[in-house]
Amino acid sequence: MTELDTRIYLDNNATTALAPECVDAVLACLRDAYGNPSSKHAVGEQAKALVTQARVAVAQMLNATPAEIVFTASGTEANHLAILGALAARPGKQHVVVSAVEHASTLSLLAHLEAAGVRTTLLPVDREGQLDLAVLAQAITPDTALVSLMWANNETGVLFPVAEAAQLARSRGVLFHTDAVQAAGKWPLDLAQAPVDLLSLAGHKFHAPKGVGVLFVRKGLKLQPMLFGHQERSRRGGTENVPAIAGLGKACELAMHGMAAKAGAMAALRDRLESGLCLRIPCVRINGGEALRIGNTSSVRFGELAAEAILDKLDRSGIYASSGAACTAGGSAPSHVLTTMGLSEMEALATVRFSLSRYTTETDIDDVIEALASIVKRMTAEAA
Repeated sequence: MTELDTRIYLDNNATTALAPECVDAVLACLRDAYGNPSSKHAVGEQAKALVTQARVAVAQMLNATPAEIVFTASGTEANHLAILGALAARPGKQHVVVSAVEHASTLSLLAHLEAAGVRTTLLPVDREGQLDLAVLAQAITPDTALVSLMWANNETGVLFPVAEAAQLARSRGVLFHTDAVQAAGKWPLDLAQAPVDLLSLAGHKFHAPKGVGVLFVRKGLKLQPMLFGHQERSRRGGTENVPAIAGLGKACELAMHGMAAKAGAMAALRDRLESGLCLRIPCVRINGGEALRIGNTSSVRFGELAAEAILDKLDRSGIYASSGAACTAGGSAPSHVLTTMGLSEMEALATVRFSLSRYTTETDIDDVIEALASIVKRMTAEAA
């Protein structure tokens, strides 16, 4: 394979390309439905109808009710609204339990809240990135306001037992939030079966536009807003981003059709990638490979070879991946997710994350395997 004769995008956990149907929905809204959804005239009612339609689609994907869906500007905002709202809803309780491998948007907020007296317990994970529910049970105290656990890890794809953890928290009278940003649209999320109180998602992780997220708020739970105003039933002020919301609604509709088949197809391609790399490159190891994972994500360790050098060579060949979360990629610090799993700094810095989408093909995967085999062979020879 020669340089730039292909263009393969395997960084879908950072962001996804807009689905063509979502592009159409956004453009139609920008062109025809420019009204403010709060306006009572016909143009405003047209915009309001699109927001309502999208709210229904999100609720259907989650097996929730439309009244439980709050539109936000991002997954980060949804996470912050959940955490701050839960603390405000439990006055006098100043303890939050999270895993040590949560997204930076969660961990950074909790670090900031320490100055206000909020205590955080960070739950460990094992070498495969798995969580022990017995450790969670021990971490909950009478002062615990919230347990917050991601549904699928953004770097390794490892899935947490969210339904069981939520039930445990409920049995102790503690609110439960899940950051489902990497799971939404790619994994069945049935909130009639998983008793979570709060759930976050971001549209741009499953082919909707950037600039729109969702916080599911279980019926009966009252949250103090971060942005005040009458919109979203006074839970999130600010004029709704109608085009992005329309695109998100369409993305949810697309995700619901044949989700199990699509998830299975992505998992098969991920397995094809991993088996091909392990066969061709002896130093390859899969981080979290023995755990239950979401089907589109593979965290691949290349011995002691620098991931940044591998990524640079892939980029020159028109293949795009990352060394971890987009919010930290490019830095020299090792991933907190991987070091929490017990990897050394060198092992963490030798890891590349490949994240597939429903548009990834077998040819893409085979081309990536071939490219990586060649790159690693050259790098190994140069290091000898």
